[in-house]
Amino acid sequence: MTTTEVTVRLRPDQLEAFHRDGFLALDALTTRTEVESLRGVYDRLFERPGGYAEGDQLALSRPDEAGRETLPQILNPEKYAPELADTLARTNALAIARQLLGPPADRAGDHAIMKPPGHGVATPWHQDEAYWSSAHSHSALSVWMPLQEATLDNGCMWFVPGSHDHDVRPHRLVDPDAHALEVAEDVPTTEAVACPIPAGGCTIHHCRTLHYAGPNHSAAPRRALIMGFQLPPRPLAEARDFFWQRPEWHS
Repeated sequence: MTTTEVTVRLRPDQLEAFHRDGFLALDALTTRTEVESLRGVYDRLFERPGGYAEGDQLALSRPDEAGRETLPQILNPEKYAPELADTLARTNALAIARQLLGPPADRAGDHAIMKPPGHGVATPWHQDEAYWSSAHSHSALSVWMPLQEATLDNGCMWFVPGSHDHDVRPHRLVDPDAHALEVAEDVPTTEAVACPIPAGGCTIHHCRTLHYAGPNHSAAPRRALIMGFQLPPRPLAEARDFFWQRPEWHS
């Protein structure tokens, strides 16, 4: 359990903006000192990634023609770097989640996504809830924090405002050799909003908000830590048809 005191609280206008748009961007979730420390932890994780046997090391896109990873991801990174479990960033993220979802909100799992310099590919348009149980109603959000400036050039986040007010859209597997879904219908990208933010800032998005992150054209890795929070999922009277989760759709 964290012993760090909360230093970030959302204003009423920020709460209103999140509930209206389904996302929010903040310039600072933690301190520069902590960002620098977390960057070192993060780089060590991806230099010597663990979790293959546990299923925590996944590729969100297939390797490029040179055999290089293009979009590696580590689930539950605090299992392999325990120092990630007690940070100011996490303390503030949980406090924000409880402002937005309600006091019962709690952790729902973290992950880290790295876009290698020059050849890191785009994260396709998707809704997080498309990955989850179709038999439950979910009220959840993700806090996405870059460990360097997130820009249009290196793959900052994009969102479609108001898309969280709709149900989960049909999705499909991006590639049989990857662990990523994408929306299987047209996305209103002309409405999309880019969210470049400083290192240690964050974006916050609802689990049904359509979102995307561009490729990394820069000369440095694009590092992002993602912290998830949720209310307890509620069983539905009838499960939705998330057909893209069925094994035959992955062959």
